[in-house]
Amino acid sequence: MKVEIIHTPVLLQPCLQLLSPEGEPFEKNPWMVDSTLGEGGHSNAFLSHFPSLSVIGIDADSVIQERARERLAPFGNRMHFYNGWFNDFYESYPAEYPKPDLILFDLGISVFHYERSGRGFSFRYDEVLDMRLNPSSGMDSAADIVNNYREEELANLIYLYGEEKLSRRIASAIVKVRSGGRIESSKVLADIIFNAVPGNYRYGPIHPATRTFQALRIAVNGELRHIPPALHNAFNILNPGGKLGVITFHSLEDRIVKNYFRNLGKSCVCPPEVAQCRCGGQPCAEILTRKPVAPSAEEVSMNSPSRSAKLRVVRKLRNATDYHLFGVEGY
Repeated sequence: MKVEIIHTPVLLQPCLQLLSPEGEPFEKNPWMVDSTLGEGGHSNAFLSHFPSLSVIGIDADSVIQERARERLAPFGNRMHFYNGWFNDFYESYPAEYPKPDLILFDLGISVFHYERSGRGFSFRYDEVLDMRLNPSSGMDSAADIVNNYREEELANLIYLYGEEKLSRRIASAIVKVRSGGRIESSKVLADIIFNAVPGNYRYGPIHPATRTFQALRIAVNGELRHIPPALHNAFNILNPGGKLGVITFHSLEDRIVKNYFRNLGKSCVCPPEVAQCRCGGQPCAEILTRKPVAPSAEEVSMNSPSRSAKLRVVRKLRNATDYHLFGVEGY
């Protein structure tokens, strides 16, 4: 039985062009790591377009990875799977795999999670308020955060990770409602937020719960704190001449990627107090996208979740040092 595909991969053609493994300095049988496998859309395209390529697909969610495994089965031993977080994978790169020539991160959440996971990612459904990509991880769920955080902590989280200007009003409404019993449902939470904001805010271009749900998802899965060390370790795992591409979907992610890539392209990133250069004094990467690649109007019309996507790509020249993380959020 053929697996039903829910998610459409974004910026697919730019990824295939900018991360092509053809020509120098790539070997005859290059390797790629798809750091965020999902349902396997990007991996499927790369394996189809480049017959000599092998791919390692990483995903923390065993349910969605099983769907990808079924979809990618026709590629046989050219496709490999790792169930876990990408930051753990790059921190301890498995010795059984060759070092990669290409690495792709798609930092968006698969449509599958919104539509089929049943974990409360979407405010459109009445589901258990969970939002964990790996429910067996032991991390706090969205319900744990909503019901246990102090009002100020909750407001700060919604403002920081959701860039929600009405965070304090929303947090106050959540705390008031939960005093009568735990909030366990995504729909209940969405209704609380909807009723907490002014009338003109309820009917804007996006649902008033959008930013709060984003903030909770980011906090639950530790998404932003994973990015800098994962990018840094991934870059250093790459073969020289290899390429690293990252797709982001909101300004918080993109700022991290932009600043790290900018540091990689600088000749020196040592802080002013360092009297003598310790970072190598040479660029570590060639920046292949001076401006991020955005989706075409045609892609947005066919796949609306792509509207906020941005792709940035660098080519590795040499390994980076810990100094290249200076000025990157979280470091």
